[in-house]
Amino acid sequence: MCQRFSMAADLPVVLDHFQVDRVMYYYRNRYNISPTQSTPVILQQNGERVLDEFRWGFIPYWGKDAVNADLKTVNDNPSYRKMIERQRCVIPCNGFYYWKKEGKKMYPVRVVLKNRGMFGVAGLFEVWRDSRGEPLRTFTMVMTDANRLIGDYEESRMPAILPEEAMKDWLNEKNTAFYSLSSLLQTYSDDNMEAYPVTPLIGNDHHDNSECIREMDLRTAWVKQ
Repeated sequence: MCQRFSMAADLPVVLDHFQVDRVMYYYRNRYNISPTQSTPVILQQNGERVLDEFRWGFIPYWGKDAVNADLKTVNDNPSYRKMIERQRCVIPCNGFYYWKKEGKKMYPVRVVLKNRGMFGVAGLFEVWRDSRGEPLRTFTMVMTDANRLIGDYEESRMPAILPEEAMKDWLNEKNTAFYSLSSLLQTYSDDNMEAYPVTPLIGNDHHDNSECIREMDLRTAWVKQ
């Protein structure tokens, strides 16, 4: 599963890249986002693209937070199927974090586009209410088959990255056909991606600054398991 990612870019660049019409919260760079934390999410409402802030991870009745929705099981889950038809979003990213294991050692890597650009991941959202009736806005990333690069760190799954046209179709409120939407969730080519070692401090949920995305000398990135 993808358990950490980054979204670090100046707001005007984000708005231009994702063609956002409205911003609904105080945006700030996020270098190390982990489950249960809040992060930027793009929705389409009444024909407008809106940048808002949602919590990463559903709070389903059946158990622990659901931070990733596996495409292979979405079809069998009535709740996910309903969300795909009506409650879709895009999660802006510019890097995923994984751990590379070699023997008894491991080190963290950041997987990025070769041009270091931003990209959007398919997501589903839900608004839950606590015991007091207060709304909690949540989302999950949709996963698909891993490409060869991410397969080195995550055995079989990766977030479903959406090219520009697929993103447009995914956010289109008029598109509610499950099979048409699920066909947009393709494996992103590793030809346009690369990975580099980063600081082991990304394992700390409170470590959220530019050091997280800085390339590190592999000799100092190793961590014993």
